[in-house]
Amino acid sequence: MDIRNIAIIAHVDHGKTTLVDKMIVAGHLFADHETPGELIMDSNDLERERGITILSKNVSITYKGTKINIIDTPGHSDFGGEVERVLNMADGVLLLVDAFEGPMPQTRFVTQKAIELGLKPIVVVNKVDKENCTPDEAQEAVFDLMFNLNATEEQLDFPTVYGSAKFGWMSHDWREQTDNITPLLDSILEHIPPPTVSEGTPQLLITSLDFSKYIGRIAVGRLQRGSLKSGQPVSVVKKDGSIQKSRIKNLYLFSGFERAEVDHVEAGEICAIFGIEGFEIGDTIADFENPEGLPTIAIDEPTMSMVFTINDSPFFGKEGKYVTSRHIKDRLTSELERNLAMRVEETGSADTFRVYGRGVLHLAVLIETMRREGYELQIGQPQVITKRIDNVAHEPVEELTIDLPEVQSGTAIDMVTRRKGIMLSMEPKGDRVQLRFEIPSRGIIGLRSQMLTATAGEAIMNHRFLEFQPHKGEIPGRTNGSLISMETGTAIPYSINNLQDRGKFFITAGDEIYEGQVVGENTRPGDLVVNLTKTKKLTNMRSSGADDKMKLVPPKVFTLEEALEYIQEDEYVEVTPESIRLRKTRLKEHERKRAKNKALA
Repeated sequence: MDIRNIAIIAHVDHGKTTLVDKMIVAGHLFADHETPGELIMDSNDLERERGITILSKNVSITYKGTKINIIDTPGHSDFGGEVERVLNMADGVLLLVDAFEGPMPQTRFVTQKAIELGLKPIVVVNKVDKENCTPDEAQEAVFDLMFNLNATEEQLDFPTVYGSAKFGWMSHDWREQTDNITPLLDSILEHIPPPTVSEGTPQLLITSLDFSKYIGRIAVGRLQRGSLKSGQPVSVVKKDGSIQKSRIKNLYLFSGFERAEVDHVEAGEICAIFGIEGFEIGDTIADFENPEGLPTIAIDEPTMSMVFTINDSPFFGKEGKYVTSRHIKDRLTSELERNLAMRVEETGSADTFRVYGRGVLHLAVLIETMRREGYELQIGQPQVITKRIDNVAHEPVEELTIDLPEVQSGTAIDMVTRRKGIMLSMEPKGDRVQLRFEIPSRGIIGLRSQMLTATAGEAIMNHRFLEFQPHKGEIPGRTNGSLISMETGTAIPYSINNLQDRGKFFITAGDEIYEGQVVGENTRPGDLVVNLTKTKKLTNMRSSGADDKMKLVPPKVFTLEEALEYIQEDEYVEVTPESIRLRKTRLKEHERKRAKNKALA
């Protein structure tokens, strides 16, 4: 049977998952009476809520007697670890770009990975039905991008398909609208090569893990050469070169969304293997007698770290069911098996772990998943990872792109340059401009929420890791202090009303609060301890007009990422299945003063 293995790569929100939906429908995976719905591949709740792909997934369709294995990959560079490992399974890529925006920073990131692996691209210019779009310019920009990334002559000679995934049509000329996406499927059969198979003993690089609650861990990868049978003894070549013997119990191929059990698999297929013990991503399944390992997967280094610790606030254990350090440690260890771009380090304390990741979003998705599973934990302020190169401190620097209305460009430039950003270019696009900067990763933490406030929600920010550069010096942080609760109890409307001129509150009347919890932002620098549990003393003489109806300003509610980017060094975000609270690491005021005096002394 003919096979094509393709990965779909694109920037966030350029329409990858929508295109996969249309390909699934074109491959007749659903009977006529079934209505598949939208975003079929984004199966977990977090992906659907945020509208982004987090985990790459496989699906296969059959078109004109050829099996096409499609791999949907994430577009956000925080999940680059996912992209880097799954591209090993593909022979070609569909590079999707928006006809209006053209290639964006993260398109560059994934395209670079694909070109280094020598994959053949087909360019799909999507959303040609948008007003003011420039499909021809977008296609030229992709050519320039590939040329800059040192693509080969063969890769630069790519076919281009235009269309609208949303309305389900593709064509070789964007002016001629068709009524289906067959031009794209025909291009895949014509231009993407079938898998190249070399002769020899079996070799399969484990690039992905599947998990079934009935049978356990399953290894997924592409069989590079040879064939595998169920029940066959094999060797697992570990990353460090050591070899352990094992036996395959079951073999599965991907058929539609399902795994179909088969007796044997030929080279070139993407398959799933059950029965191998103690494997990791990057290991090779090889011949039993003379095993030969494949080069393992190289993954970029993490750029940010956070402290994860047990929840020791006065409200611990009220909402979650997993609260001990053993629970948190086991959960982080199991995450390491799947999440290649993450690292976990133990600290001097048994209750605290330092977790490294690609960015705030990368770790926020992990924390959000944990809280939905019933974990309670506390997270410290995100810190960027620095290196010493030639005895000079270096820090990660990112390329930042901001797309916003022209009238607000001055505000954005001012905000970024204050955070040690350097402007590289400014391109007008209609009534908007696209600004490009180089900025230290530290400067991006907390920038998004400020930028959205300053531009009334109009700015679109994207960034990707560039390189390590010498340390850029101090970056001004948050100038306003915190409002800290003095006592544990219920927040009373009367107290909140009296303190409204002191700052913005993060809690509303009737919320349970505890001593040391950060309940608001002070209008001035420096922290202020406030008592929100004080009720009004009622005397037997009422003055007229004293009990006017109170107008309370609605509180500011943080999302998890905003909370992580907002906190100072001496604060934690407390995360439970039902709440996100901010608190000081030291809850008692005299302890905070003592720690501060020690620092001053």
